[in-house]
Amino acid sequence: MPQKIRIIIGPVTVSAELSDTDCAKAIAGKLPIEAVPNEWGDEFYFTIPVKLPLDATATGKVKIGDIGYWPPGQALALFFGRTPMSTGPDPVPASEVNLVGQIAGDALILKKAKGASKIRIEKE
Repeated sequence: MPQKIRIIIGPVTVSAELSDTDCAKAIAGKLPIEAVPNEWGDEFYFTIPVKLPLDATATGKVKIGDIGYWPPGQALALFFGRTPMSTGPDPVPASEVNLVGQIAGDALILKKAKGASKIRIEKE
């Protein structure tokens, strides 16, 4: 069953949902998580206490609003616009990510949180 979550970063709070996959369930089991976010274009990513390999959801094609788990960095990635590898309007991850969730509503609001020093993800 999907897990509803809240993402708080700087002045912005958004609702999201983690999928019903083993990777997403492992992440949900570690909530709440607080971290210092890194920025890569219009993507926030941050290390989380989950170590898993790529799974059946792994892809290099993501959309604005997708939430991915990036195994090489043990990181959660929030996609809200173009990244340095983008050639069109869609974000492109540095390498394949497991799709683990989706931001509800307009993910572009995360642009207002750029420069934030802390991110918190918690169950809703």
